[in-house]
Amino acid sequence: MKLLPRIQVEGGAEWLARTATQCLIDEARLSPKPGLVDSRGNGAHHDLSLALMERSAHSLTPTFQALALQSWQRPADIALRQTVGRLGREGEQQMMAATGGVNTHRGAIWALGLLVSAVAMLGGNGKARAVADTAAQLAKLPDDAAPKVFSKGLRATHRYRVPGAREEAQQAFPHIMQRALPQLRLSRLNGGTEAHARLDALMAIMTSLTDTCVLSRAGMAGLDAMQSGARAVLAAGGTAHPEGQRILAVLDKQMLLLNASPGGAADLLAATLFLDRIETPYLAN
Repeated sequence: MKLLPRIQVEGGAEWLARTATQCLIDEARLSPKPGLVDSRGNGAHHDLSLALMERSAHSLTPTFQALALQSWQRPADIALRQTVGRLGREGEQQMMAATGGVNTHRGAIWALGLLVSAVAMLGGNGKARAVADTAAQLAKLPDDAAPKVFSKGLRATHRYRVPGAREEAQQAFPHIMQRALPQLRLSRLNGGTEAHARLDALMAIMTSLTDTCVLSRAGMAGLDAMQSGARAVLAAGGTAHPEGQRILAVLDKQMLLLNASPGGAADLLAATLFLDRIETPYLAN
């Protein structure tokens, strides 16, 4: 593999970091999202706001840049996995400092951090499939320095015996590669606006994701409501169609009544937008 001059590596790392940050902001602003923070309001959250989500996203730019620089044209091995883990945890601390201790993007640091690292490992190039596969190689490696504590997400995966964010990454992000990314591009081809295409991609993720954020807040009843509602939106033709919009509004009310917020799906949507832009960089502007 041909090594690039340092200045090109730094420029590539900066672009990846800026792109990852923008994808987080685009996801946060996208409306109307059921139960989630968006341009309308705080969704099912009392401690979150759009301004806080955007501040959190900007706080992570240095982390994404450091991940890209440290991962550039390196193989997937234990040393890199531990470096990525350490940088991710440092990024989480920076995020918490920026948000006053509110967990805004912990799941996104995991998913987007792996994908940023994977693009860098491939020298700044690579199709979405190659990037997802490379991220999976990294995610499968152990990180002995990781704290032995159970997050809400991990507790939900154990309680309900379902896969979570770790398994999604280790399986090369099937909800992105098999559902969200194809749906995003199909909705564009069908003439939907970019917002409708992104909402449809979110629905595609929600149709089958065992979202641990929803499970933690609303149990299996909440998860069933999320999945069936998302399937109904897409079955009605998606969010560009009046019936799809009506069903989406019903789903939003359901999520709010259940105090459920599909944060895991939102993280994967941001990651979907990132992989899309890796293949079509002009969309990053």
